[in-house]
Amino acid sequence: MLEIGSLVDGKYKILNEVGRGGMSVVYLAMNEKANKQWAIKEVRKDGIRDFEVVKQGLIVETDMLKKLRHPSLPSIIDVIEDEDTFLIVMDYIEGNPLSSALEEFGAQPQELVISWAKQLCDVLGYLHSQNPPIIYRDMKPANVMLKPDGNVTLIDFGTAREFKEKNLADTTCLGTVGYAAPEQFGGMGQTDARTDIYCLGATLYHLVTGKNPCEPPYKISPIREINPSLSSGLERIILKCTQRDPKDRYQSCAELMYALEHYNEIDDKFRKKQKKKLGAFLTTSILTVLCSTVSAWGYFSAENKRTENYDYILKSAESYQDYCNAILTDPERTDAYLQMNDAMIQDFVLSKEEAQQMLTLQMGVEEKDRQGFSKKKDVLKELKEKNPEGYEKVCYEIGNSFLFYYDVNVNRDRYSSAKNWFKECVKSYPIAQVYCDISDCLDLINQYSEAKVKQTDKMYEAYGTLWEKVTELKKKEEKFEDVDARLQVWSEINDIVNEQVVPFLEVTSSNDLIQLLNDISDEAGNISKSVIKEDIDELQDKIQSTIQKINAAQEAGKK
Repeated sequence: MLEIGSLVDGKYKILNEVGRGGMSVVYLAMNEKANKQWAIKEVRKDGIRDFEVVKQGLIVETDMLKKLRHPSLPSIIDVIEDEDTFLIVMDYIEGNPLSSALEEFGAQPQELVISWAKQLCDVLGYLHSQNPPIIYRDMKPANVMLKPDGNVTLIDFGTAREFKEKNLADTTCLGTVGYAAPEQFGGMGQTDARTDIYCLGATLYHLVTGKNPCEPPYKISPIREINPSLSSGLERIILKCTQRDPKDRYQSCAELMYALEHYNEIDDKFRKKQKKKLGAFLTTSILTVLCSTVSAWGYFSAENKRTENYDYILKSAESYQDYCNAILTDPERTDAYLQMNDAMIQDFVLSKEEAQQMLTLQMGVEEKDRQGFSKKKDVLKELKEKNPEGYEKVCYEIGNSFLFYYDVNVNRDRYSSAKNWFKECVKSYPIAQVYCDISDCLDLINQYSEAKVKQTDKMYEAYGTLWEKVTELKKKEEKFEDVDARLQVWSEINDIVNEQVVPFLEVTSSNDLIQLLNDISDEAGNISKSVIKEDIDELQDKIQSTIQKINAAQEAGKK
């Protein structure tokens, strides 16, 4: 096993162990020169009977991934091998597998599952578009990582294979029983794109019902037999994906993607609504005249009652679900959203679990009908339509929580998660646009740094833009009246400069960097409020440390 703190290949420092399987251990490592975190997968000869066979399989897996580039796939950066060990250096995918979400929470919300399905369908379509096509063959919740920003990444290509047009059958039967298509077990020809469509259908079944197809009764039933509130359109999609005969399934991921994007239109309720539209229109026209007086009285009575319920729930709210209940009572009011946000960060940390709970606001909050079945309510959409000013206020405050308190190791992920909220409020909060621009810069820098062909000019162009946005952030901060908000922004500017000292020195002068930091230090020193003196002293100490780092880097560059 690799030792914590050891240096691999002279550049990857092992930070800690993040995962362990039957044949391998995965570590989080840091390339300190590039200030970049990676995952290192270690497979050792010890304890593996057929190490050479396993090693050859890993070589096939890495060679396959090296030539792929997709947002939902990890990138392979390096392969290090000797007689006893095989190491794969790859993207560190922060998050947890969907299997963990199933174990902890059971069936997942339908809208979330459909969102994940579209992403997985897109990446499978990308694999199938390669020449020759790549068939993944092992889609299951355990092989899908849910990242902090709500997107998913497909991992573990140990069973993937390239489609060989002249082959009559696969040479090996690989996959996971329950999720695997019948043809993966021999006797039905070789696997192809439709095999992955079956596996995806089985995965969606597990996610949306909580029923594991690997366990008794070992079958995929219509999902509404398990939860009648689920969409009949989604039910049809899953049943078609998981047909025994590949000819009866969707024939391509493009065909499946179209169905996923229009699942509501093949829902029974949608079809019935279309048929009833004319009759409903005529009936409504008559009833409108008769009921107008009664409705006016009923509306004001119901509104008063709703306000009373909302205030009572919010006053006694102690948990995430309490705040959700208040929001469901009246999605147009901002109090519950903002108090929920404050409660999440009262310890000055937004944990991954809390971040996931906040994400459900964007995906829809669950509410139960009279029969006890859950359905989703798009509360933010209602807030945006009925109270646009309040909607932007909520998005801005939650964006700040992700930016300043989110407990993740990679700053790019922190900015990316915050951007999902900030992009909704740029009209009312100009500084939100700056944060979005910084997020875009960090994404570009990451893409260029991982590109197979070096793109140095483009990377430094992105660093130049990032520096411009940092100086713009300083100007926007000057308009803040709230001292705490200014301290947060000052600290963020210092952190960005501290992390990017070397590349910033390529796009601006050390004098400009130091001048910006000294201006912040001076402005902070002019604040007379004693209650935050300790915070100001800490910020000024960090600024001095960053200035020392700038001077050291400048001197090193002269040598």
